[in-house]
Amino acid sequence: MATTQAIYGSTELLQIADSVAREKGLSKESVIEAMEQAIQTAGRRKFGHEHDIRAEIDKKTGEIKLYRVRTVVETVENEVTELTLAQAKRIDPKLEIGDQIRDLLPPIDFGRVAAQTAKQVVLQKVRDAEREKQYDEFKDKIGEIISGTVKRVEYGNVIVDFGRTEAMIRRDELIPREVFRPGDRIRAYIADVRREKSGPQIFLSRTHSEFLAKLFAQEVPEIYDGIIEIKAAARDPGSRAKIAVSSKDSSVNPVLSCVGVRGSRVQAVVGELQGEKIDIIEWSSDPATFIVNALSSAEVTKVVIDENKNRIEVVVPDEQLSLAIGRRGQNVRLASQLTGWSIDILTEAVESERRADEFNSLSQLFIEALDVEEVIAHLLVTEGFTSIEEVAFIPIADLTSIEGFDENVAEELHNRAAAWLEKKQQENEKKLKDLGMDASLIQFPGIKQEWLEKLGEAKVLTLDDFADLSTPELLEIIPGLGSEEAGQLIMSARASWFEGEEPEKQD
Repeated sequence: MATTQAIYGSTELLQIADSVAREKGLSKESVIEAMEQAIQTAGRRKFGHEHDIRAEIDKKTGEIKLYRVRTVVETVENEVTELTLAQAKRIDPKLEIGDQIRDLLPPIDFGRVAAQTAKQVVLQKVRDAEREKQYDEFKDKIGEIISGTVKRVEYGNVIVDFGRTEAMIRRDELIPREVFRPGDRIRAYIADVRREKSGPQIFLSRTHSEFLAKLFAQEVPEIYDGIIEIKAAARDPGSRAKIAVSSKDSSVNPVLSCVGVRGSRVQAVVGELQGEKIDIIEWSSDPATFIVNALSSAEVTKVVIDENKNRIEVVVPDEQLSLAIGRRGQNVRLASQLTGWSIDILTEAVESERRADEFNSLSQLFIEALDVEEVIAHLLVTEGFTSIEEVAFIPIADLTSIEGFDENVAEELHNRAAAWLEKKQQENEKKLKDLGMDASLIQFPGIKQEWLEKLGEAKVLTLDDFADLSTPELLEIIPGLGSEEAGQLIMSARASWFEGEEPEKQD
């Protein structure tokens, strides 16, 4: 690259760069780079925007060099920025196609407009570098607690100052009824950091459940050391919260460690959260035990788990119902958030009444289907039979083990149950035939008989119709079906579309 020498500049430039870098917390190189771009902008204003003007500042002496750059090409399309090889050879015989020639330009006198433009470019570049530094600094701090000073409050949103950086707590991320004024010290959880046109936006929260967990980590050394683990947290900000903890050391009680001597540790967290009541719960891998713990002080007499629906029924004494549910459902709602299970609270009276209804309905089913007396139906229900299928397919020896049933009674019940099922199947087949349902769907593995009528009513009559369904559509037709099971059935049905196809050959 050919260059003609002419130099101008001052060491004062480097002093300014040093000063700006220290003040803004930036590298000196990034400030000098911003100055070079500002000088280039001023140079284009003086010599013409069509020229490729470059500026360089010597990082040792502060001397400024301003160049016009031209490229050696075979065919000139732009005479201002390009020249032929023959023209280039007259300047420097060593030049080849693609090389660049830098012509040193005379010093420029910065006029008022050029100086103002240069200043704006420098300021903009410094701001950009500052914002990028802020983003890099805070993007890795998401999930941490940070302290700052309230700078101002705008429409309920709190602007927090961290020295060279500002962050915002939106009104809905503040604990209800808490008020901050300029100059107040504040602690908050870094929830998100976004790169936006106006610069990095740092969003804080004081209502996030992880804010509670991080506060405990600061107050309880055992959590910081990894002896105690926070498994889950749920909050109704400003009112009540639940936190589940477990210990990796059997000699360390996780609940007592979090409470502290005379409640000192938990009170420190309560004070930060404006008096929010906190239930500290011991975590358990057993869902029933964990849920009972999560309901806190409520006494539980019975738990019934439905893993397919991720639901659990909790039975409590009548006088404990309001305690288990909590004010406006707060206790059971937080327990549900903490455990990840849907929780239904029932009183013993309601559960007993439901059991009686189930007992009566099952008894009536056996009376009608098996044509037996009430006492036999009651015996079957008492022994745990819940369907005609169970009576039909259970070994006769098991039926004779029921008190009052001899071999003749057992065999007769067995035969009547089988006859009822056969009659029911014939009725169902006729109904499905009337609906026009295809045998491919009726006989498809995994499709239960009780679903077929619902599918027929929904005009799902063939295996292809079934395969065309989406998971939400199938769940709407068969509400009791689990989402995962529904998806697997649909994918199994779709597999029939690809049977017999040869795999694609790959090159």
